Amino acid sequence: MFGETLPAWFWAMYYLFFLTVLVASIFSFVKKKHKGISGLAILFTLTIPVVGFMNSIGRAQEMNEFEHLVSQLQDGAVWSYFTVLGYLFLVVWFGFFLFKNKNNRQVI
Repeated sequence: MFGETLPAWFWAMYYLFFLTVLVASIFSFVKKKHKGISGLAILFTLTIPVVGFMNSIGRAQEMNEFEHLVSQLQDGAVWSYFTVLGYLFLVVWFGFFLFKNKNNRQVI
């Protein structure tokens, strides 16, 4: 039997965010705007879902993915810190990406 999981709408938004950030970071990388940080965003976008999935396989059946992540943070698991820092980096990077592009459009 399958354990608990988060609702389908959450997973749709989760992967839509990753797809959007991946496209934006590739666009930024190709346009040579902040190439290093865009490359890091591409790396995080590709590794975070894999690391999170691989480490959520062995979770307890009564826990969903978020509860497992919080539990592993409290236990000091390195993968959970990597994942949370990666999420924070991607949210901040995407915010700067949107802000920069909004300002560039207003100048024109």
